[in-house]
Amino acid sequence: MILRLGTVAVLLGFAAFQASFAGELSHSAALDTIRKEDVKRHVDILADDSFEGREAGSRGGRAAGNYLQELFSKYGLKPAGDNGTFFQLFHGGSRNILGILPGEQGADSGDLIVVGAHYDHVGYGSRTNSFGPFGYVHNGADDNASGTSALLEVIQALTQMKAKPKRSILFILWDGEEKGLLGSKYWVEHPTVKWDRIRLYINLDMVGRLRPQGVEVYGTRTLPGIRQRIARSNMTSDLKLDFRWEMTDNSDHYTFYSRSIPTLMFHTGLHGEYHRPQDDAHLINHDGVQAVARLTAETVWEEANRDVFPTFRTRSRLETESDRKRFEVARSVNRSRLGIRWNSEQQHIGQGLSIASVSPGGPAANGGVKAGDRLIEFADIPFTSVEDFLAQVQAAPVDVVLKVEREGEAEPLALNIKLDLNPAPVGISWTNDPAEPGAVMLTNVTTGSVAALAGLKPLDRVYEVNGKPVESSEAFKNLVTQYQDPTTLLVDREGHMLQIELPLAAIRPLLKGTQEPSAETAQP
Repeated sequence: MILRLGTVAVLLGFAAFQASFAGELSHSAALDTIRKEDVKRHVDILADDSFEGREAGSRGGRAAGNYLQELFSKYGLKPAGDNGTFFQLFHGGSRNILGILPGEQGADSGDLIVVGAHYDHVGYGSRTNSFGPFGYVHNGADDNASGTSALLEVIQALTQMKAKPKRSILFILWDGEEKGLLGSKYWVEHPTVKWDRIRLYINLDMVGRLRPQGVEVYGTRTLPGIRQRIARSNMTSDLKLDFRWEMTDNSDHYTFYSRSIPTLMFHTGLHGEYHRPQDDAHLINHDGVQAVARLTAETVWEEANRDVFPTFRTRSRLETESDRKRFEVARSVNRSRLGIRWNSEQQHIGQGLSIASVSPGGPAANGGVKAGDRLIEFADIPFTSVEDFLAQVQAAPVDVVLKVEREGEAEPLALNIKLDLNPAPVGISWTNDPAEPGAVMLTNVTTGSVAALAGLKPLDRVYEVNGKPVESSEAFKNLVTQYQDPTTLLVDREGHMLQIELPLAAIRPLLKGTQEPSAETAQP
C-alpha cells in the first residue's frame, strides 16, 4: 500500500513537467528554468510519507530512486551507471543514480566535473541515526530532498542550454549517505568513469533552510582562486556566502576530498528538526533553494568551461576554522595626524570648522592651533564638510598650512603644521591569501579616509581596479595609487559583488603634480 502511494506520487510529479528538454535555450533563459515552483514540487514528492523516509535499500528508497532516474532520463542525461543504466547497485539493494551531460569531447573522454547530492534519509529513525522520536517516518525534506531537488533543477537548466560545455558534467545522486557515505565510498572504489578524468566535485547537502546568515560554502581552500569564481557566479543570486575553512566527514564531499580531488559543498546549516520526524516539506525555503540552485548551475557551468584547471591545494589539509579566524582579522589603526577635536553638531557649510580642543603635544598644538579657532582652510583647500576635511587630512603631505580665524585677530592666521605619520591618500592596508591568487583582502580601512567614505570595509576582497585584474599585491598598489578619475574597485563582501568608486574629488588638489604617488601599506 505504501509503495503504491509512492508510485502515485511519482506519476503526479511527472504530469507536472511539460517543458521540452531539447537544449535550445540561451544561457540566461536556461537558468530561468530554475524555479521555486519546481523546487517545491520535487521536495513535496520526495518528502512524502509514501517514500517512508527514503532509507537506503528500503522499498521507499527504491521508489524514490525510480522517480529520480526517470527524471534523469527525461532531462536528456546519458546513463552513466552499470551496464548502460542510470543505476549503480551496491550493498544489496542500495543504488546510486548517475547521468552525464557530454562535453565537447564526448561523454567518454576529456575532463569531468562531478556534481552530487544524496537522496536517501533515515527511514523511520533509530537510536543510531535519529534524535527522536523513533518509529515515525523521517521525511528528510531538508536532509536531503532539498539538495536533491536543487540538483534536479541544475540538471534541467544545463541540459537545455544551446551551448555544449567544454568538459563533461557527471551528475550523481548518492544512496547510503546516512549510513556512512556508503554510496560515494562505493563509487570511488568502483568508478563508472576513468578516475583520472575528474577535476572537481561539487556537493549539495541540506540547502533548504536559507536564513540571514546565508549559505555555508566548504572547500574553497582546495582549489586556488575558486572563491573569486564562486563570488562572480553569485552575481545573479546575490546570496550571502560564508566561506568555511574546515572540512569534516559529514557528507559525500569528504569522500572526494580525502582522495585529493578539489571539492566544494553548499549548505544552509543545521536546525532543530535535523534527523527528526519534524523535518517536513512545509518548512523548506523554496526561494532559498532556487537561489542556491542557480548559484550552483552558474558555478558548474563556469568550472566546466574554464581554460585551465589547477590541481588540488594540499595546504588546505592543514587549514582550520581557527586559522581562518586568525587570518580574517580587521586590524584597527588609529591614524590621528592632526590632533584636534570639534563639536560636529555646530558645523555648518561655509562657516568653517570650530575647534573645541587641541591635543597637547600634537601637530596642531605644536603649530599654534588653539581651542576656539575656526579652521577655514586646510592645505590650500577651503573647508566644505567634515567628511572631505577628514579625507584631506589623511591624504595631505607632512608639511601643510592651516588657515584659522581667531577671536581678536582681524585677519585669518596661516599656521605651519607638521602632520604625524605619512600620507595615505586612499586609507587602506591589505594582505594576500595564498589560496586566492588574483585578489587582496583589506585588513584596515582608516576612519575618515577616502576608502571609508566610499564604504569599503575590512575583510573586503578586491578583484579588480577599473576593470583590471589584481594580479598581485604590488599590482594592486600600482593600480589603486594611479588615482584615476574614476577609480572603481570590484569587491567581494561575503560573496556579494560590489562596484565601489573612490570619491577622489575631495583630495584631488592634494594629488596634483605628484610624480610618484604615495603607496598604501601592504600587510605581509
